[in-house]
Amino acid sequence: MDEQKLFAGQRIRRLRKDRGLTQARMAEDLGISTSYLNLIERNQRPLTAQTLLRLADSYDIDVKEFSGSAEARAMTQLQEVFRDPMFEGQVSEAEMRDISAASPEASEAISLLYHAWREAHDNAAELAEQLAGGEGGGSADSGDAGTLRSPVAEVRAYLTRRRNHFPELEEAAEALHERAGLGADAMYAGLAGFLTGTLQVGVNVVPVDVMPDTLRRYDRHRRRVLLSEVLPDSGRIFQLAYEICLLDCRDTLDRLVDEGAFASDAARRLARSHLANYYAGAVMMPYDRFLGAAESLRYDIDILARRFGASFEQVCHRLTTLQRPGAKGIPFFLIRVDAAGNVSKRFSAGSFQFARLGGACPRWNVHRAFQIPGRIFSQIIRMPGGETYFSISRTVARAGGGPGRSGGPGDGLLAIGLGLEIAHARRVVYADGLDPANDASVTPIGINCRLCERPDCNERALPPINRRLLVDEHRRDLAPFSFMD
Repeated sequence: MDEQKLFAGQRIRRLRKDRGLTQARMAEDLGISTSYLNLIERNQRPLTAQTLLRLADSYDIDVKEFSGSAEARAMTQLQEVFRDPMFEGQVSEAEMRDISAASPEASEAISLLYHAWREAHDNAAELAEQLAGGEGGGSADSGDAGTLRSPVAEVRAYLTRRRNHFPELEEAAEALHERAGLGADAMYAGLAGFLTGTLQVGVNVVPVDVMPDTLRRYDRHRRRVLLSEVLPDSGRIFQLAYEICLLDCRDTLDRLVDEGAFASDAARRLARSHLANYYAGAVMMPYDRFLGAAESLRYDIDILARRFGASFEQVCHRLTTLQRPGAKGIPFFLIRVDAAGNVSKRFSAGSFQFARLGGACPRWNVHRAFQIPGRIFSQIIRMPGGETYFSISRTVARAGGGPGRSGGPGDGLLAIGLGLEIAHARRVVYADGLDPANDASVTPIGINCRLCERPDCNERALPPINRRLLVDEHRRDLAPFSFMD
């Protein structure tokens, strides 16, 4: 356990009330006095390791529920909401802490409501510009006007709620291995054979001049999967597994998509695509075998990629899904950006908080990765609240990119950032030699510029939204913006 004192009074009180227990009854179950339990609930005494274990045994709960990560995540969400100028001065930091500690679920609901409003507000402004014939282009009936709720944001929120782990798809992937007799050395042949023999769907690899702008297409009329020759072996295997999911796991996908209660057909289709991607990764890297290899290799991504015939990005993505109860891997988080800083993937199985709007902190090495393509950059990062993480960053090739198919030497590249809580760093080979206790080796970052209050950052692009901007035309500091504390 972490050596820091764990105060969880609000969570203990809520657990007790949810179970309909008196303080005397819970104290008896935990082997402590009623007065001591009262002090714990008032956060005047920390939870001891012994009491925490008795909680887990008595009430069949996961001790990680009391790690504080849920409250930290809720606090970050509330800060993003109540630091909007619309709420300036109305809700204090202490009140936000009380709300996040009392009910992380309510904090999540507040955040979802705020972002729904924010997206509607931004889309309404864009629609007004389109109607006025402004730079937005298009017209009211162009189809863009119907997306007042972002399908991408909806799907990302769904994946976050599920901690990017879907046991139903893990089981379906394991069943496919049995049904198709898949072997590690003949994965492509096994998947192609299952498509042709069981699903009566042909597989063809076609020249790039036949499908110049498409990597995979399913021809429904002729019942065949067409793959572009530009796909590497790992990409071909992944795309076949993806298509098998859509064709063979319809009922499972329908149940999972219905669970998401998405507002639009576009969001439903996007969610289905994400779930099929998850299934494809689970087929290529079966849970138990992959987790065992990852642990024994200390999460060496390059060796894992070679062992499972996967790409660097596919392995990173799979690492964020290893959250099976009783057999969990490290709770990784992942971000993927392009050279302009646009975020195209965000996944988190842990407590790390991404901004739902905007990009990532410019101090994070995920941006530096573009300077030396293919090199792995290691970094210890610390959030404004003191949470410390270890991360690695590296460029990967965009699917279908490469010489002759891009506008320049940097085109076709994306950067992957993969991170974990610092407590897990010793389990990862890339962290060898780094010292998180040495402040000089730690990079202070923020969620993004508009939410970060660090006054001494000379890389910020925008001032924080919850601080009043100070402008002195006769002074130029290293930091591009000055603002009131």
